[in-house]
Amino acid sequence: MKQFKYNGSWPVAPTPFTYSGNVDIDGMKRVLDCMIDQGVDGICILANFSEQFSLSDDERNTLTKLCMKHVSGRVPVIVTISHFSTEITVSRTKNALSLGAEMVMMMPPYHGTLLHASDNQIYQQFDRVGNIGIPIMLQDAPISGIDLSVEIIVKMIKEIEQLKCVKIESPKAYTKIKKIIKIAKKSIDGPFGGKEGIDLLNELDAGASGCMSSALLPELIRPIIISYLNGNLIKAKSMFKTIFPLIEYENRHCGFRAAKVIMKEGGVIKSDYCRHPIAELHPDKRKYLLELAKNLNLVALRWGK
Repeated sequence: MKQFKYNGSWPVAPTPFTYSGNVDIDGMKRVLDCMIDQGVDGICILANFSEQFSLSDDERNTLTKLCMKHVSGRVPVIVTISHFSTEITVSRTKNALSLGAEMVMMMPPYHGTLLHASDNQIYQQFDRVGNIGIPIMLQDAPISGIDLSVEIIVKMIKEIEQLKCVKIESPKAYTKIKKIIKIAKKSIDGPFGGKEGIDLLNELDAGASGCMSSALLPELIRPIIISYLNGNLIKAKSMFKTIFPLIEYENRHCGFRAAKVIMKEGGVIKSDYCRHPIAELHPDKRKYLLELAKNLNLVALRWGK
């Protein structure tokens, strides 16, 4: 199996808000500290599981500067820069590079359910971002409404020098990852999966080297990846079986609210508030989520106590 430059656990940092709806600056610092104590290989900020769609441009700028300064090189940071406008993705990329980001992550340009870029326009946007000089992770996620073909992904990997990594979250993740690695393995530094890790074993079987999950339990996801990459499949599968009920519940019922609920319970943040129109997690779901988490003694559940 090819050894890739980027591997392991690179979870998404949640964005904490106060109950009045403001960005919780101190809480954000504590989230980052907790994630580093979870033993992550890197952190991704301002992604969908960071509720980036609920943030203003000024808040994004503030959070980018805050996160880069607070992490201060303890782990590498990926900054999400997705936007429909190529000019804005370029501006966000330049800012991330100037602040010391390891990489930027971006989805293909889309807006709503009907406004999607063509393959040629997608290529042009990634190419312009690539010209800035920072590694890019392509995020292939259903939320964009764009089903990227293996052909366009491979074409960009081979022709855009800075497109080094992919995060494949589409329903065909196994097939896409396997085909991408087969065709473009010499040009890629990190094929990743996502979706909270629910398909982690299948993604690893396809050749993935890492996972970008939520910040809920990366300390339990990372050992699975490392064991698998080291050839200990039995151990990896056993560990995955233990954590699967929580991952499945997060994926099916909670989404990005799960990590915030657990971090609030564990004293990492003071509020698990999500901005309207995101609904609060139902009390019954919250109760069951906490039961599953307590069974695994998660770092985030005890970090602030």
